[in-house]
Amino acid sequence: MRILVTAGPTREAIDPVRFISNRSSGRMGYAVAEAARRRGHEVILVSGPVALGVPAGVVRVDVESAADMQAAVASHFGACDALVMTAAVADWRPKSRSAVKLKKSAGAPVLELERTPDILAGLRGRKAGRVVVGFAAETGDPVPEARRKLADKDLDLVVANDVLEAGAGFEVETNRVTLVGREAAEALPLMTKREVADRIVDWIERAMARRTS
Repeated sequence: MRILVTAGPTREAIDPVRFISNRSSGRMGYAVAEAARRRGHEVILVSGPVALGVPAGVVRVDVESAADMQAAVASHFGACDALVMTAAVADWRPKSRSAVKLKKSAGAPVLELERTPDILAGLRGRKAGRVVVGFAAETGDPVPEARRKLADKDLDLVVANDVLEAGAGFEVETNRVTLVGREAAEALPLMTKREVADRIVDWIERAMARRTS
């Protein structure tokens, strides 16, 4: 299979030195890319700015903003069999960006924000036979939001986690997730992100096998 994976945060510029972003380290996405490549799949990794090495054999496409990531995903989606959207794309960006550094002496700026593009929603009409996996990183029970995303964005699987749970948030090596599919949800125990990645790739392989049998 050809698997397209997104990982890491996006950065939405305020001025040439400041930006809006989030705490995503990219570890989960990079683990999925590594797991898929280890099993012999062709992997393209669209990565926001992270401090991680590229898994062996994986093709990485570097992006910065949500718009950059949207363009990269749209470019590669048509040639792939599956998309795993682990990236933590910023939900908002400044409506306007200053071309020069904003000075403290001018006082605190007032930032007017606008929504960034919803990458998965934009692909809804292009799925064809592809498997599309989304993520729901929430505070509190993530399953209701995962089910909403599953239906609203026509996804096949949503990987949901509570980022406030110990060992399951950002910038750690472990995760505790629930795999929310159309027919059932499976709560996994606390695992390394590499183990979670293997379970996600297992799920994709089974889904693709059913579609081609």
